[in-house]
Amino acid sequence: MSFWEHLDVLRAYLVRIVVVLMVLFVAAFCFKSQLFDLVLSPHGDGFVTYRLLSRVAVSMGLSPVSSFKVELINTGLAGQFVTHMKVAFWAALLCASPFVLYMLFRFIAPALYEKERYYALRVLPWVFVMFLLGVLLSYFIIFPLTFRFLATYQVSGEVANLISLQSYISTFMMMTLLMGLLFELPVLCWLLARLGLLSAGVMSRYRRHAVIAILILSAIITPTSDVFTLTLVALPVYLLYEISLLIVKRVR
Repeated sequence: MSFWEHLDVLRAYLVRIVVVLMVLFVAAFCFKSQLFDLVLSPHGDGFVTYRLLSRVAVSMGLSPVSSFKVELINTGLAGQFVTHMKVAFWAALLCASPFVLYMLFRFIAPALYEKERYYALRVLPWVFVMFLLGVLLSYFIIFPLTFRFLATYQVSGEVANLISLQSYISTFMMMTLLMGLLFELPVLCWLLARLGLLSAGVMSRYRRHAVIAILILSAIITPTSDVFTLTLVALPVYLLYEISLLIVKRVR
């Protein structure tokens, strides 16, 4: 195939991706109540994570987790509509990501050798699974605990916290997306090990350097500079590094 024929094929796949994204975007936009019930749930003390922590505390003979209330406000004329569009788009992109990965694989598959296609087919499902695990971890643990800590923190009882909707959504989406990307570390290490570019010895030898790099990376990607959020992000990433080390050890 010529260069222009390749472009025609790529255009056909991109059109399919755009059509699927638009359909899912319209669906997410129409189900506004259900979508924002899901997105805004962590801002209240009725969220499942807080209730579970209260039950655990009571079962251990401790006092339950104290209730809290944080008011979200809108500060722009078109703020709520723009936020609605933004959240609907990211929800559509998340739901369409398996299809997007499959279309990209269909495009590059003819240029791959049989062995490379075999590895790609093994990697692609895990890419989505690990990304989804990172998203779920951020949604149920990292973001709720971070939001509760920062939104209820006060330097004085005379200073009330009013969190803007835009700040809440931006922090929510950024942390969720970055945690999903960070959870691709085991898949990336497995692929590099299969290609002979990474070994368990190298990962063990540079573990201390990796810890420093993880702390720096966590400090960069976290929306705030507090130690609490930094620890919440850095700890699972370090565990992923250890899991990746075990995976690389099993690669021949």
